[in-house]
Amino acid sequence: MVITIILLVAGFAILIKGADYLVSGASSIAKKYGISNLAIGLTVVALGTSMPELVVSLLSAISGRNDATFGNIIGSNNFNLLLILGVSGALAPIVVQRNTVRYEVPLSLFAAIILFLMVNDATIYGDPEAPNLLSRTEGFLLLALFGVFLFYIYRTMRDGSDLDQGEPIKMHSAPKSVGFMFLGLAMLVGGGKLVVDNAVAIAHGFGLSEKLIGLTILATGTSLPELATSVVAAYRKNTDIAIGNVVGSNIFNILLILGITGTIHPIAYNPVMNLDMQVLMGGTVMLIIFMFTLNTRKLDRWEAVMLVLTYITYILYQIAHD
Repeated sequence: MVITIILLVAGFAILIKGADYLVSGASSIAKKYGISNLAIGLTVVALGTSMPELVVSLLSAISGRNDATFGNIIGSNNFNLLLILGVSGALAPIVVQRNTVRYEVPLSLFAAIILFLMVNDATIYGDPEAPNLLSRTEGFLLLALFGVFLFYIYRTMRDGSDLDQGEPIKMHSAPKSVGFMFLGLAMLVGGGKLVVDNAVAIAHGFGLSEKLIGLTILATGTSLPELATSVVAAYRKNTDIAIGNVVGSNIFNILLILGITGTIHPIAYNPVMNLDMQVLMGGTVMLIIFMFTLNTRKLDRWEAVMLVLTYITYILYQIAHD
């Protein structure tokens, strides 16, 4: 058990340093080539920090651990939206670009709604015998929607940020910036695996259910890259990357990660997770409302704290009813 705890702590350390390298390299490239920080956060950073979810979800689905597969993705998205964005906003109020409010956040809500409709076949079709699952066809449809999202990012990729804020970005040479990004991604994935493997070992020791492990331990472990990246970005006042990473990762998790996983192997869905899906959709609506109240396009500290408190309440409920 002592060795397991040591490896868990080592995983945290690798994650934090990896996030520092990734944000540094991504910010430098965005500045050097005129690509907005938001576009980098929504693509390269979001994809890199979503890799742990892909590995864990795909392996879980192939091995038949369906509750862990969906629990990992839904739990990760709730963790990203409520805790990571909440902690980042508490560190530094997050000013959000117009496109994020108008398109990216609503798209993340749309993706959650689409997933909810896809996996609740018995409820949607009124047939109790209908299997609740994400089929290969539905997985392919999610990938098609992800392609539309990438096209949208491509169209806006060259647009400069409409926010001129934060600390000056430290410039590196192109090879060094790319090197920092690849090193950061490698450390994030490696550190995430260390954390997940050892956290799950500890969780099994306490007899937690597969669903709860997916929604909490796996979700937290695979979302640690997003947490480390967004907190570092918020601390450096690069709020475009902080929120772009969270929103981008949530879209990636549903459209790309579940799209790939469902296309390779159909995934049976347990309707007991509908509550978790509703928390995700409700939390996204809450974020949209926050963007239009008081300081428009800004997540204030008190609003960020409300997101964190919502997540804590949700997790305590899950543990009490496991």
